[in-house]
Amino acid sequence: MATKKKTGYIERFLKKADKAIDDGIKRADEALEDAVEFGEMAASQAKKASDQLTKKALKEKEEIKTKGIKKINEGISAAKNATSKTEEDLATLEKLGKLRKAGVLTEKEFQEKKKKILSRI
Repeated sequence: MATKKKTGYIERFLKKADKAIDDGIKRADEALEDAVEFGEMAASQAKKASDQLTKKALKEKEEIKTKGIKKINEGISAAKNATSKTEEDLATLEKLGKLRKAGVLTEKEFQEKKKKILSRI
């Protein structure tokens, strides 16, 4: 009977051990499922943030491109204006030279006007 009693204790012990192992496995599985779920949420949030940053970067790229084109056009316009003013100033110098030759302007008046115009060119 002592052997039966020992066998009963061993069987109960083994059942408890099996139950404890099963409980441990179940808890580990639950923890793993939670970790996977958390990982999926983190990946989803990271993708959302990445998408937002990409949209913002594209928008800023377009703004910079638009501003750059505007500045280039302003520079071209300024260069054209400077060129046309230079041409106007040269034409004015020619007219002043003719007025000097005709005796309408004195040499001193011509030189003053010429100096003023040449300082702008």
